Amino acid sequence: MRRLILCLLVICIACSVAEQPKWAETVAAYEVPLPTDADKARFIQLLREEGKARGFHVDAATRDDLLIQSEVSPMTFNASVWRGDDEESMASAMDFKDRIGRVWIGFSLGQDPVRSARFREKLVPKIKKLWPATASLPIMPSGAIPLTEDLVRTAAGYSVKPSAAAKYKDADR
Repeated sequence: MRRLILCLLVICIACSVAEQPKWAETVAAYEVPLPTDADKARFIQLLREEGKARGFHVDAATRDDLLIQSEVSPMTFNASVWRGDDEESMASAMDFKDRIGRVWIGFSLGQDPVRSARFREKLVPKIKKLWPATASLPIMPSGAIPLTEDLVRTAAGYSVKPSAAAKYKDADR
């Protein structure tokens, strides 16, 4: 019950508007197709290997955690790579009810942008090698990733559907 309350609290906080520090802004994001439990386990292992090589650690939701979180909204994957004692998120990855099995991983600018870029630049090619259908996601001027329903897949990744572009155009950063 405590976990459910904590999960609801996190979701409510995430829904409110709050000024984010510059270092927390999303600078890159990708959709990684992870349809099977084996894919998800391999992805977590890759995150752990790359994170450990840089002194980071991974927190990944257990099957029980995901069942509890899914009471609010369905998901099959939720993991983050952290620096220090959860001081800074280096990457965050999860799927969601409208894209189960298609995990979105996002990377922030970071408190040390060079360190963050190095991590991202080592990890992303390995992800693309293991999951060649990985696609880049657009980052809006506000730093947000558009809603799944507002995206269209192209040869170069995802882009915002022309019919939805106006709702993202005027968003302030």
